[in-house]
Amino acid sequence: MRRQKFFYRIGEVSRILGVKPHVIRYWEQEFELNPKRKEGAHRRYTLEEIKRLELIKSLLYEQGYTIAGAKKKIKSLSTNPIDYKTLLKEILEELCEIKHILKKS
Repeated sequence: MRRQKFFYRIGEVSRILGVKPHVIRYWEQEFELNPKRKEGAHRRYTLEEIKRLELIKSLLYEQGYTIAGAKKKIKSLSTNPIDYKTLLKEILEELCEIKHILKKS
């Protein structure tokens, strides 16, 4: 079993995402990403940063957003926190409905 890494270099991230390193550097500037740097030079990306880059790639390449549109979408996602209490209430209601349906069967 391979151990999961805590940090990935830009070349590794490039291979994971399927984009060139200069694209990642461009996205860093446009989307204000700040990966840690080892000894001031080499970028080191966390899994969370890679997931954010995957979201950016999806918005731009798959969903057809412009840079400006992707920025707005990401901002809206981060300003709409999940209301767990409401979510749990909805799940409980759905489970009760399922239980009721199963009792009829």
